[in-house]
Amino acid sequence: MDTVRTPLSLLAERWQPSAATVRRAAFAALVMSVVIVVTGGAVRLTASGLGCTTWPRCTGESLTPTPEMGFHGVVEFTNRMLTYVLSAAVGWAILAARCHRRPSAEGSATPWRRSLTKLGWAQFWLVMSNAVIGGITVLTGLNPYTVAVHLISAMALVWVALLMWERAKEGDGPAQPSVARPIVRLSYVLVTVVGLLVAAGSLVTGAGHHPGTPRDNKIVPRIPVDYDRLAQAHADLAFLSVGLAVAVIFVFAAVKAPPAARARAKELLAVLLLQGVLGFVQYFTDVPELLVGLHMLGAALTWIAVLRVPLALRVRTDGAPAAFRPAGERQPTAA
Repeated sequence: MDTVRTPLSLLAERWQPSAATVRRAAFAALVMSVVIVVTGGAVRLTASGLGCTTWPRCTGESLTPTPEMGFHGVVEFTNRMLTYVLSAAVGWAILAARCHRRPSAEGSATPWRRSLTKLGWAQFWLVMSNAVIGGITVLTGLNPYTVAVHLISAMALVWVALLMWERAKEGDGPAQPSVARPIVRLSYVLVTVVGLLVAAGSLVTGAGHHPGTPRDNKIVPRIPVDYDRLAQAHADLAFLSVGLAVAVIFVFAAVKAPPAARARAKELLAVLLLQGVLGFVQYFTDVPELLVGLHMLGAALTWIAVLRVPLALRVRTDGAPAAFRPAGERQPTAA
């Protein structure tokens, strides 16, 4: 029976991008996923959350902002348009992964990497779902819980985009841990705690000073929890994250974890410390918009940094899986 031919398979017959092109495409999607987090924050920080009064149109009669809507309408509409740029970056990553052919040991080309295209399509659906959540956020008048879900969904997109970029640099064989299982689990605990830190930050935002509209607008609801208490809980998670990061650095050194894993743990600690300093400065300076925007960028970079730690604790090749041997153990020699 003949294989079903699709537009993607026809394109793959005529265009075979290099592995470097696939990595660049995946990296572009990752960069745009971070950009959309920052620009989404800019919409709120410039009080432009309701710059477009409805969704999917900007007004009831117009797809684009009208002159009467002024600066806020332009900011909100620009952020919506950036979703198309993000979609284009994700689309390029999907096409590059679908059309890429890797040379095999026999000199022939292997089939496309389905694991990569699946991650690309997962990004596409996350972009679409986040656009809908953004629309619901506008239609509900910037409900703080919906705003928090909007941010967490954007961080999920960052997660999948990072996975695709990292996988583009690896083979398709089974993942084999390069350290003992308890060390891998420790890295998962670190990811969980930092994930809670990011989620707590979204709640602080929901109770904080930047609802997304001018401060004299009393219509936008806020999370009915004391702001200082939420900020303290967020700070406590930050201290816990830093402590865990320090512990991970020492554990990785003790078990002789791969150099990449040790380097990534140190990078995470550096990002966490910078985020902590930035967070304290913005809290004691009445959360100025510029510092909050930088803190949101830092949150995305922190999330990326912690996710890269467990990814450095395993090896994925194209060959048969090798038996796990702890670092430092000598390999058997031929008799």
